This record gives sequence, structure tokens and C-alpha cells, in this order.
Amino acid sequence: MIETVEARIDAASMPAAGTIRDAMRAIDRAALGLALLVDPSTGAFAGLVTDGDIRRALLRGSGLDSPVAETTRPEPRVGRLGMSMDEIAALFSEPVRVVPLLDDDHRVADLAVFDTRARLPVAAPSLGERELLYVAECVLTGWVSSGGAFVTRFEEMFAEFCGTRHAVATSNGTSALHLALLALGLGPGDEVIVPSFTFIATANAVTYTGARPVFVDCDPETWTLDPALAAEAVTAKTKAIVPVHVYGHPADMDPILELGSQHGLPVVEDAAEAHGARYKGRPVGGLGEIGIFSFFGNKIVTTGEGGMVVTDDDEIAEKVRLLRGHGMSPERRYWHPVLGYNYRLTNVQAALGVAQMERVDEILASKRRIADTYGEHLAGVPGLRLPVEAPWATNVHWLYSVLIDEDEFGMKRDRVMEVLSSEVETRTLFPPVHRQPIYDRGETLPVTERLAAAGLSLPSAPGLPPEEVRRVASRLTALSKNADALHYAQ
Repeated sequence: MIETVEARIDAASMPAAGTIRDAMRAIDRAALGLALLVDPSTGAFAGLVTDGDIRRALLRGSGLDSPVAETTRPEPRVGRLGMSMDEIAALFSEPVRVVPLLDDDHRVADLAVFDTRARLPVAAPSLGERELLYVAECVLTGWVSSGGAFVTRFEEMFAEFCGTRHAVATSNGTSALHLALLALGLGPGDEVIVPSFTFIATANAVTYTGARPVFVDCDPETWTLDPALAAEAVTAKTKAIVPVHVYGHPADMDPILELGSQHGLPVVEDAAEAHGARYKGRPVGGLGEIGIFSFFGNKIVTTGEGGMVVTDDDEIAEKVRLLRGHGMSPERRYWHPVLGYNYRLTNVQAALGVAQMERVDEILASKRRIADTYGEHLAGVPGLRLPVEAPWATNVHWLYSVLIDEDEFGMKRDRVMEVLSSEVETRTLFPPVHRQPIYDRGETLPVTERLAAAGLSLPSAPGLPPEEVRRVASRLTALSKNADALHYAQ
């Protein structure tokens, strides 16, 4: 991780006579959206090239080994050390977010940055050189729709990642869950057990089939479906159970799978937020009959929009593929034996997915480092409850989310968010689905309601530098009524 301005300048720098490939690597290293071109003999600044300049060069036919000096790019805006803030601010514009500040020897000595780190976002995708290369390949070859080698490759990589026989790519996580439930034959008159503490898409996918979601409260420690309460909710109409690995922590799957086996109920894992999470050493998604994932822009692995159904069941996989592509027979083109849907993923999106999967271990390690840093610097703050990791679980911390007890902490959750808002984006946890207008039946689920009222998510994008994690932790700690007695990172 890059922790100093000097290290970031060094990471972004490359010889002015280098190639487009060198520039892409510098852009990826520094995470600034640009590479600094320098004279290797003097160290003097010789210009810069942005990721946009490179994309345009590739689309015009330049190769990765083409000289970066030959790319078409505007004259860079630079400043000088000692300039006033007003003078520096005048150099920024919509396309210009980073301004090199030069010393008397024309070397880059500092960087003026106007980007989202001025107000840290809760989430942001981790995209780099590979993603750009693969997407450019789709554009240059014309394979941009739902056919293409990247779709097949992405499915194969994700099946291996989850330890399943099959993976079927879809247009988004909601469509993946809809297809999974349709493949099980769910329809009007059926009931499906779902947690209320989840994003509303979990319940909506059930409703799309004509079935009725039955809401169950969650475990107060892991925030996932309470198996004992799920058992109480089973009726003669129950046809499936959908545990959610919420915020990256796995549900307690053994008792849920036992419940399903006891009543002949398939278990569909909603792992939309839990890429790489593990239950007793096994990857989530492949534990029940079916698992689904989302690749929305804020997910651990992203394709912008996208989803995946994973399963070991050959028949289920075949049904999902049939339903995904308009219900068109694989043996006869334009022949539709069943009502299908257009839930396909494009080759361009899959290209992003392949690149993400090639470095998924790196992304997961970054999420773990961020969570560990927060844990170190927020431990012991009265009234602040940090996310848990059960002994049987590997929590991937999709979002780093905490609970605030206003009596102990000394401030309401919403007031904390308001005070932090000028520097740090925070986000409430999911509101209870059973209280949403379209599902409100007057039910009371106390744990879910308490979590929704007290929780907030902190910035945890994979590229978040450790000094920014410490800054967020120190700002949050400083709001505690006992802040004077606490020791925290400045």
C-alpha cells in the first residue's frame, strides 16, 4: 500500500521514452488515473499521460509497446511549490483532478489532488490495467454483446472459485436469484423463507415468481438468518430457504442445510455480498443447492452490473441457461419451449469479470487489511460495536459496518453521519424489508430493526490507503463522549 506522497509520485513515474504498457503499469500502481513522464537522466518532469489518453490511443490502433510519447494528449497543467491554495484550485477542472507541483529543478515534488478522497466514498471498484486491456480487446474485435469467449471464461473461473460444477453468468444479481428460484419451480401459492435484514432484491426475486417471501429475524452477532427462527417459520407452503451472507459474513449454514434436508426444502444462498467468504473452510455459494452472486459496481468483484448462478446440479444449470436466454431451445434456433428472459451478461462485462478474478486474491487481501486496520484503531471505543467473525467463518467485509449505541457513544447514529459528511461518506445499513411499504404486514423483528437503526458503513474500497482508514477511524473516535480518554491514530 502507498502511504506517502513521495511513494505515490515514485509509483506514478516512468521514463518519458517508455511504452503504453509502462504507462498502464504506472497508472495501476499509483491509482491516480495518470502516469508522470520524467527524464531519466535529470529526473525532470516531461509530461503526463492519463488513462483516458491511453484508451483513446488503443482505440486508434496503437499497441501496448507503442511509445507513450506518441499518444495524443493535451498540454498538462502543472503548478509550483509555494503556490497559494487559490492558485492551485484555479488549475483544476472537470477532466483535471491531479496537478503535479514542481520544484526549482522542474522535478515533481508534490501532487495537488482533487478527487473522491476529498470526501471518501463508502465503496469504489478496484480497476486496473487488466480490465482496460480486456475491455479494449472486446471493442477492437467487435465481441461486445452476450456472445464471446470472456463470458465462458468468466463462468469457468467463477465455478472453480466457488468449488461448483457450474456457473451461469447473468445480467445482475437479482436476475440470478430470480432464475435460481424459477429453476426450482417456485410459483404462486408457495412460500420462501428469507431474512428481513438484506437488500430488498432478495425478497423481490421471490415475489417475481409469484411466491410469497416469509420474513425471519437475524442472529444478533452475525446479522445473518437465525436458523431457529427459520425453523419456526416453516409451513406446508414453504418451498425454499434463502439465507443471505450479509455484508460479507457467512450465514450459519449447517443448521440451515439440516433444516432444508429435514423438510425437503432446497437452500438457495444469496452470496451477492460475499465473494470469497468461507464457512468452515468451504467457499460460500456452493454449500446449498444453488448460490447466487452480484457483480454490481460496489461489490468485491465487479462487472459494473452482472450476476452469477452457481450449482453442482446439472439439471438446475441447464434450466437456468435455458431461462436466461429467452427460453430458446439449444437444439433449434428461435424455438421457445418455455417462457424465458433476457438475463444475459455481455462479453464486455465478462471481460471486466475475468480481469477481476485474475486478481481476486489481491482484492480480498486489501479488504482484509482495511478491516484489520479499522479493528485496531476502533477497538475499545465505548458504544461502538465492530463487525464480528464467527469461529467457523471467514468474513470478507464487503462493507465495513459498525453499530452505534447512542447512550454509550454519546451521539445518535444519524448525527454521526451528519458530522462526518463533509469529509467521509457513510451509509446506513439496510432498512428492514418487512417494513418496506410493499411488504409491510405489521410484523416486528426486533434484531433486524435494531441493526437498521444503529448501523452505518464506513469507507472500505479496496484501494483505500491505510492512512485514510486511520483518518476515518480517528474522526469517528473523536466524536465519542470519551474521546479524551482514548488513544487513537492521529
